[in-house]
Amino acid sequence: MLNFKILCIFSIFVQLCQINCFSVDEINTNTYTMEQEAKLDTIILGAGCFWCVEAVFQQLNGVELVVPGYAGGFTTNPTYEEVCSESTGHAEVAKITFDNSKISLSKLLEVFFMTHDPTTLNRQGNDVGTQYRSAIFCVNNEQYQLAKLFKAKIDESSIWPNPVVTEIEMLDEFYEAENYHHNYYNNNKKQGYCQYVILPKIEKFKKIFSSEIKVK
Repeated sequence: MLNFKILCIFSIFVQLCQINCFSVDEINTNTYTMEQEAKLDTIILGAGCFWCVEAVFQQLNGVELVVPGYAGGFTTNPTYEEVCSESTGHAEVAKITFDNSKISLSKLLEVFFMTHDPTTLNRQGNDVGTQYRSAIFCVNNEQYQLAKLFKAKIDESSIWPNPVVTEIEMLDEFYEAENYHHNYYNNNKKQGYCQYVILPKIEKFKKIFSSEIKVK
């Protein structure tokens, strides 16, 4: 079944891989040269716990920076505790900054849809709540249109028995998470959640996308 899903999503990726996004908002320009900045894009992805999303996308070649945070809600500068209480409307997300000369948005979306279950509403495994919803927050219209098309193609392919519930919205505001959430897996590898939830996701990613792993 997994191989069938891989083939289906790869087919969708091939169909869409010619479509690229070039605009970017709110990239830290202090770290990069002007030439490097021109190649950088950013997108905000929610796929359950942001520790998992961060750990997976840190492995991906072409991804320059992954920052955990919150988006999609109505509370200004929310805290982790507030988001977990489901009183803010925010989802746990990761801000992905990537080099579009090394990786396309289509490939990022392929990884996104293959490393979580986009058909479970407000849930990933045992993590339950609106903050764990599947979501894509776009920074420009090109991203929005491609994400909608990708989602529609996946639904048409019947990879999953249930419809994809991933929310696709234009980004209103991204709020960076507290410092202790940053690089969480790498700093806490022996913790139970890292061993039994995050590590299997990383291993699945490496198995499916072995040619896309970042060379350290």
